[in-house]
Amino acid sequence: MNRELHEKFIAAAGKGGMKISSGLSPVPEKFLLSEDPAVWKEDEEAVQTSLAARIAKIDYDSSLPPQEEPLRQYYFMERASRLVSAREEKIGRKLTFCVTTFGCQMNARDSEKLRGILEKIGYVEQETEDADFVIYNTCTVRENANNKVYGRLGYLHGFKKINPEMMIALCGCMMQEDVVVDKIRKSYRFVDLIFGTHNIYKFAELAYEALQSDQMIIDIWKDADRIVENLPVERKYPFKSGVNIMFGCNNFCTYCIVPYVRGRERSRRPVEIIREIERLVNDGVIEIMLLGQNVNSYGAGLEDHMSFAQLLREIEKIEGLARIRFMTSHPKDLSDELIDVIAASDKICHHVHLPLQSGSSRLLARMNRKYTKESYLALADRIRERIPHVSITTDIIVGFPGETEEDFEDTMDVVRHVGYDAAFTFIYSPRSGTPAAKWAKEDQTPVSVVKDRFHRLLAQTQEDARSRAAAYTGSIQTVLVEEVNHQDAALVTGRMSNNSTVHFPGDASLIGKLVSVRLSDCRGFYYIGEQTSV
Repeated sequence: MNRELHEKFIAAAGKGGMKISSGLSPVPEKFLLSEDPAVWKEDEEAVQTSLAARIAKIDYDSSLPPQEEPLRQYYFMERASRLVSAREEKIGRKLTFCVTTFGCQMNARDSEKLRGILEKIGYVEQETEDADFVIYNTCTVRENANNKVYGRLGYLHGFKKINPEMMIALCGCMMQEDVVVDKIRKSYRFVDLIFGTHNIYKFAELAYEALQSDQMIIDIWKDADRIVENLPVERKYPFKSGVNIMFGCNNFCTYCIVPYVRGRERSRRPVEIIREIERLVNDGVIEIMLLGQNVNSYGAGLEDHMSFAQLLREIEKIEGLARIRFMTSHPKDLSDELIDVIAASDKICHHVHLPLQSGSSRLLARMNRKYTKESYLALADRIRERIPHVSITTDIIVGFPGETEEDFEDTMDVVRHVGYDAAFTFIYSPRSGTPAAKWAKEDQTPVSVVKDRFHRLLAQTQEDARSRAAAYTGSIQTVLVEEVNHQDAALVTGRMSNNSTVHFPGDASLIGKLVSVRLSDCRGFYYIGEQTSV
């Protein structure tokens, strides 16, 4: 693929050429990938062979680690594995690990990387938190997320008293807050390792240091200027996977802590994204979820800009990939080009998560959302009109500082107009360090009023969701089977293209397969169905 891109770049540079397709924005020639999967496979094999050869040349006995990434991390994985092996020989059993994830899909993907590194080091995964190495990958989007972690740390302390050599590590967004790290340093001194969101790729190096230290290791970066590729990953599902396409956020919504803990927007190179998806497909993945705090602003930081819509068109070419999802979209950046790409695609799922937050243009301006009630409604209408059977879901905050009844009625008006397929509704929670947290001290709506509004909103969104779901009753839909149902082992559970949940009779042999299912009964937020074919 490098050769293909290089040749196209040289040609484009000589001709000033751009390839124009279907009236959509042109993709720069240097970004275009070969249509021939054999060429992709050949190039990917060459890249992996080169990496494997360089890893094989690492001198693991040297006290000087390589400076180049990811070779440096592979050096520390091997060094850490020697410590783990010595410990296992001493106690006569395998060492175990448990990774607990709080928060969003970005955190879930990061946790898969942590699992991959721990398995490379030699640990064996277990589900319970009495393991030898426990990691909490934390979220800080709401105050109660922090409190949950503090509560769980007390629980872990009991295990560490029984097993003093147990390792406890904390990472993720919560660790990017100075006040949090100070509290843990003073009140939870039994924690062994703290690191943040920007240096997760250094986990092997940090784990090696922590395994040899009798003091708490703290390594928090305020920002990052690199994206390290080709580290081990252990996926939760063999048939679907998240794929990061960018990191960070530049939006600075006034209620949100994310830009402060995830840093500025950084996009992965298209060729690295394509390579990763190719590897996943070769390993049996048929559905991917493209991840970013705001996928619609993909291209930030790239030397030559490539839009998210253009990236999707390239990903669609990958043979064997059946479904493409993405999360999350910001309404201010969702383009008509993207709508058209989704509408024309057989692979991109017809599901758009379009966070509203508020229907009041006044509050939207105060939230720094950079769209209005009117522009949001116009966008939702275009999506409904141009994407057949699209599912639109959303996030809504109730009780934002200064919210009046008129503001809330604007929100209800948008909800009734759009008719969301699902809505995630939240009562405003102040996050220290954000502008809105300061406003909340002076201009907070009474709790009783907020709760009344929340229940009114919830009733409306649930009614709309049931109504939209009922329209599919009796139809035959393609369902990706994900697991055996937890409540009834005679059923399996899967998802439609629009992300709706379906339960139907089946067994574990269907997991990871696309199955045609007749939706016989709508239960409001899920369906009961019957298989018609695989």
